[in-house]
Amino acid sequence: MYIIAIGWLWVALLMAITESSVTAGLITLFLWGLLPCGLMLWFSGTRVRRERQAYRELLASQRTNENNRGDTQTDQ
Repeated sequence: MYIIAIGWLWVALLMAITESSVTAGLITLFLWGLLPCGLMLWFSGTRVRRERQAYRELLASQRTNENNRGDTQTDQ
């Protein structure tokens, strides 16, 4: 997927270079290149971020449960 983003940014950069002014080039680069590419990468990474957060919560709950196991053993 990163190859698509790189290609998209390359085309947007070439489009920005051919603009008549620097301002128009920067606007073209931002609106046609960086903004859509950033949104695409952010939306495509949402599932991974959600799974990573769930995994962190699972590890945190396991650590909490390990600390509470001392009370389950019988006293001697």
